[in-house]
Amino acid sequence: MKKQPFLFLIGGIFSLMIAMGIGRFTYTPVLPLMQNAIGFSDAMAGYLATSNYAGYLVGAFITSVVPLNNNRTFLLRLSLIISISTTAIMGLSHSFIFWFILRFLSGVASAFVFVLASSIVLDKLAARNKTNWSGFFYSGVGFGIFTTGLFTPALNRFFQWEGVWVGLGIVAAILTLFVWILLVDYPNSIEKTNNQVVRNKVPPAKWLPWLVAAYGLEGLGYIVTGTFIVSFAEKMLPTSSAATFIWMIVGLAAIPSCAIWSLIGKRWGLIKSLIFAMVLQSLGIALPVMWMSATSLMISAALFGATFMGITTLATTIARQMNLSNTSRLIGYMTAIYAIGQMIGPTIAGLLSSVTHSFNSALIGAAAVVFLGACLIMNGIKFEKKTAQEVEWENVQSNSN
Repeated sequence: MKKQPFLFLIGGIFSLMIAMGIGRFTYTPVLPLMQNAIGFSDAMAGYLATSNYAGYLVGAFITSVVPLNNNRTFLLRLSLIISISTTAIMGLSHSFIFWFILRFLSGVASAFVFVLASSIVLDKLAARNKTNWSGFFYSGVGFGIFTTGLFTPALNRFFQWEGVWVGLGIVAAILTLFVWILLVDYPNSIEKTNNQVVRNKVPPAKWLPWLVAAYGLEGLGYIVTGTFIVSFAEKMLPTSSAATFIWMIVGLAAIPSCAIWSLIGKRWGLIKSLIFAMVLQSLGIALPVMWMSATSLMISAALFGATFMGITTLATTIARQMNLSNTSRLIGYMTAIYAIGQMIGPTIAGLLSSVTHSFNSALIGAAAVVFLGACLIMNGIKFEKKTAQEVEWENVQSNSN
């Protein structure tokens, strides 16, 4: 049985909506509703977020060391079921310990879905010479974030915060029915490959630690806004619905971001584009602290949504071009560093907010961390001016040493 590439693409987009946009990020718009109803601290909120990212780290590690190619469809479906279940059940309990377990399992499932859906969809697109569609695939994260922002106010109005979790779990289950049909890992009868890999203007292997360090700092910094932006907005805006609207802006900005940053990377160079994206993000994170208004929050949300997935796209593209012989292990390593940063960020931000009774210090710290990451890779701009032969010779010399 054959399917058109766009059907695989739709299935992949829905998969990311379910596990990443809903399963992973529903917590952000629901967090202030839970805190208002139950009254737990920002520190506890940070611990809950860290539990989810710890699960994501474990899932990313497992997918990087365990062969999954022979069971991709089954494992993807199982992971989607876990993601849906852990989302819906969050609204059926008031136990913090149970929440920690659910958020951890949700993190594991989201990592599996991200890796499995990516491998299936990107393989199918490559087999049909449609790799330029990959940016549309990653828009699923933005669509999922927008969905959480769209449904949260209405569900909360009628069913309180518990109903938001259950309702979004039901939305995810409906989307899963389409994934079940559209995203099946049929073997390709004819694999079309393109061996003409663009290798010009990539840094030498010795520069890789700078990229990895910057990517880890990005994980540490971006997740502070990714976790607390709605809670921060609720303190500044008159209604919770207005605060949730800020989260919808994040999702809308994220939808086209990967495709746009890929085009910018081709025009400007990947490293310069990555630096620019990280600087923009750091400015967006700090903006509401320096200019406290609804307008600044909307600009901050747009800058955040437009950059966080684009940064991942640019950084992993650079890594793939630097090490074409073992990209899976390298991307797995980078994902693990990124996930460690995600674990640390919410905990530190939650503790700072509890002590200072404000998110200002957490946001300024997060902005500084992302900006530091951008500074670390500025020394890579010089390599984009070199030819492929020069860089390849530097890689040979680096490996021989």
